[in-house]
Amino acid sequence: MNFRWFAPLCVPCLVLNAAGEVREEILVEVNSHIITRRVFQQAVEQGTATLYREFSGQELDAKLRTAKEKTLQGLVDSYVIADKAADLGITASDDMVRNYVEEIKKQNNFATDADFDKALKGSMGIGLPEYLTRQKEDMVKQEVLRREVFSKVAVEDQELKAYYEEHRADYKLPGRFRMRELVLPKGVTPEEQADTQAKLAAIQAAFKQGTAFEELVKQYSTAPSRSTGGDLGWLNKGVLRPDLETAILALKPGQITAPVATDPDIYLAQLVEEQLDIAQPFEEVKAAIREKLQEPKAQTAIEAYIQSLRIRANIRYMVPLDLILKG
Repeated sequence: MNFRWFAPLCVPCLVLNAAGEVREEILVEVNSHIITRRVFQQAVEQGTATLYREFSGQELDAKLRTAKEKTLQGLVDSYVIADKAADLGITASDDMVRNYVEEIKKQNNFATDADFDKALKGSMGIGLPEYLTRQKEDMVKQEVLRREVFSKVAVEDQELKAYYEEHRADYKLPGRFRMRELVLPKGVTPEEQADTQAKLAAIQAAFKQGTAFEELVKQYSTAPSRSTGGDLGWLNKGVLRPDLETAILALKPGQITAPVATDPDIYLAQLVEEQLDIAQPFEEVKAAIREKLQEPKAQTAIEAYIQSLRIRANIRYMVPLDLILKG
């Protein structure tokens, strides 16, 4: 249960400056922290602006009805989690935050901090300094939850394996194949063309008699791959021109295609190996599956954990909750 205490006679608690002048009204005290009306109103304005960008109609109305209460609870929770982080010795360095921001800038093609700052003000209504502060707080919060909740949410190995088998298609790799190529020029003059046809006939006859294709490549091919016996390594499906790829994938490993004419060359190709229906190995995706299965289990555990922090915290509502939400 989240205990709430109210100031006597609902007299507001005020922050005064050195001259005794009223500066701000305190709405809630959370341990040694305070939530003022200005801070609360700013958070509400930023939150509702986001809702207006993301929702509309009845869905927007429903979100707006609970926005204030959720915003206030979020502010309270941020302090109780921050205090727990301090107890655990969890911090986020400026370098960690800066590295995160640099990655965001890179992903979104922001050349300078000024560009990023302008974008933040347009989309979130905050500048870069406040964004850095929020990211540091979020990093700390996520580490508290990871250490205190996620790491303790058990997912058995048989669950992981069962999920992998049921969702194997999600981890399917693009089809790929290995091939060797032998390239001959078509020729421009009738003599050159006849020479090419004679070489093709000789190559095909030698292959039928058991000569290794890579040896024929080294003897006849004019492509740079000649030095490696025409081996192009692993290729993903869709890389080659469709007629050549179709001809290659119609083969069994070791077979060669009929001549495939392109401009200005003629190709013979050998299928070495193919992998057209494979998935990432279970061990490679095991950690990602564990995280995916932990997520729904952790949501209930997170709420229970944060509720336990609220119970232990000294949370004092200096203004009744209903009046805060009406204001």
